[in-house]
This record gives sequence, C-alpha cells and structure tokens, in this order.
Amino acid sequence: MAQTQTSQHTPPHFPEGKPKVVVTRHLAPSVEARMSELYNAVLNTDDNPMSRDALIEAMADCDVLVPTVTDRIDAEMIESAGERLGLIANFGAGTEHIDLAAAAKRKIIVTNTPGVFTDDTADLAMAGIIGVPRRIREGVELIRSGKWTGWAPTGMLGRKIGGKVLGIIGMGRIGQAVAHRARAFGLEVAYYGRRRLPEALEQMLGARFVDDLDTLMEETDILTLHCPLTEETRHMIDARRIALMKPGSCIVNTARGELIDEEALIAALSSGHLAGAGLDVYTDEPNVDRRLIAHPNVMTLPHIGSATVEGREASGEKVIANIRFWSDGHRPPDQVLTALVQG
Repeated sequence: MAQTQTSQHTPPHFPEGKPKVVVTRHLAPSVEARMSELYNAVLNTDDNPMSRDALIEAMADCDVLVPTVTDRIDAEMIESAGERLGLIANFGAGTEHIDLAAAAKRKIIVTNTPGVFTDDTADLAMAGIIGVPRRIREGVELIRSGKWTGWAPTGMLGRKIGGKVLGIIGMGRIGQAVAHRARAFGLEVAYYGRRRLPEALEQMLGARFVDDLDTLMEETDILTLHCPLTEETRHMIDARRIALMKPGSCIVNTARGELIDEEALIAALSSGHLAGAGLDVYTDEPNVDRRLIAHPNVMTLPHIGSATVEGREASGEKVIANIRFWSDGHRPPDQVLTALVQG
C-alpha cells in the first residue's frame, strides 16, 4: 500500500549539502544521470549484486539506500545502519525483501514504485497463458534442432484457450490487467483473493469470485499467480493443491518463485498431470532447477516481467520523486505503510 499524503516534517540535514544516495544495481542511464544531478549518488555501474557486507557498509554511511528485489535487507542490517539513513527507496513494487517492521522501529521510511510494471507483467503472463497450452517452447526447440519434418495433421497438437477457465490468484493491479486481456481471448476468468472486487468491476472484467482456493484449483485449466509473497502465501501451490487441478492443466508464475513448491511442480510435470508451465520466477534465483529447463513444455524466462525500457525508466523516476519529497521534508508519495502491509 502506498501513502498519497504529502504532510510536512522537518527536512533532514545532509552533511554534503544534498543526500548521499547509494544505488545497489545499475539503472537506466537517464535515471542514473538525473540522480547524479540531484544527489550525491553512488552508482553500481558494473551491475554486480552487492554482498551483504557491502550493503551493511553502504547503510552505515548514506542518507538513502535504493535497493532492488535482489537485495535482502534484514532486521540486523537495519538495526546496525548509520544514524543518517532515513529512507530506503526501493526500486520495484515488492517489498518482501525488506524488514518493514525493523525499518519502522528505526523510523526509516520505506518507499516503493507501484503501478509502473502492471501492463508489462500482465503482457508477459499472457505470453505464458497462450504459449504453454500451444506448446510454443517445444515448437521453437523443434525448429532449432533441425528435426522438424513438416506439417502433419497430428503434429505438435496443443490445446485451444478459448472457453477454458483461467484461474487468477491475486486480483490487484496486475491480476486485473491479466483478466482484462484474457477476456479478449475468450477465456472464462475466475479469481481468488483476500478481498472480492466490487460487482461493477467484476462485470467489466468478466471475472467471477471464488471464495475458496481449493475450489479454484479444481475448476482451473490455466492458473496464473499475481499475489505477494508472505508467510501465508509461501508454497501455497503445493503437492496437495496441484493434485486438485485437472489433468493436462497449466501453471503460469510471474510473481514470486516461492509461491510454488518447486519439487511438487516438477513431480506433477514429470508425471504428466500438468501439461506445462510458464515460469519467470524461481525459488533460488538465478539458479533454475535443471529439471524445469529440460522439460519440453516449460517456458523458462529470466525474470523479465518488468523488463521494458519504459517500465524501468518510470520506476526510476518514481524513486527519484520519493527521494525528493523526503529530502524536502514531505511525506513521499509511495511510502509503504508497515501496519497495512503486515495486516
């Protein structure tokens, strides 16, 4: 949840005259140029992920840390941070890699960049929703191997998606964007989430609410995940729930790898219970289980759901705006509310 108020507070004091901002990964050139213009910016031009020790050292002597999903900022690191650290301006919407309670205890504000990757991630999810039933990955491999012998009436038969049930877990911005796209492909959209959408929005999206996750699993032909990673959602798609799905169904995940028990997923793919999967995220990134890579109908993508020039630039601009509001003594527009996130 992002705070939209802009109430005034005492502007921080910056020893160098402007905030020292440590950026943990290489960002778009236009974003880095603007940061260097506005702040005392320490950039990561070689784009190697910072080690825990390097992050601790950076947090000891900066006003603002700009981490990404690849950076785990735990309670111990926050508790030992320097007194001048007042803002963690996350690049990206997800904040599960940051201990928000520890930040709140230290009165360190945390911001994120919601909304900018909605369409990009929804587009990529649709690539899996269409591509897995139609065996796109397997077809590409067949051509590249030189083993394709030409068209045949029974060659490379997939499944049509029109009329099938698309189950969406998590009906926030991205889930709604997927539902909007899916309707144009003739999919029947069913969804499960913490809260039901208003009836008017359901009608606009052509989506129906299912109040029990197990029931959604039983009805679904294609499952797509768009919920945050929490202790409650970790491994929510386990062996028991996968077994509830129809034989020959598919799973698409562009959210977080830990939402799925990968061993259970691999077992269901190996047995043929699942026809395939479209995965952009994994449990142990960047390490991808070789069994997933080897499966002919698993689309394995390198976490590119948000990887568009436009989206990454927009996210960087939000980071800059959050820093400017904070450094000017105002509440940042995308402040993460710890109480609401935990609730």
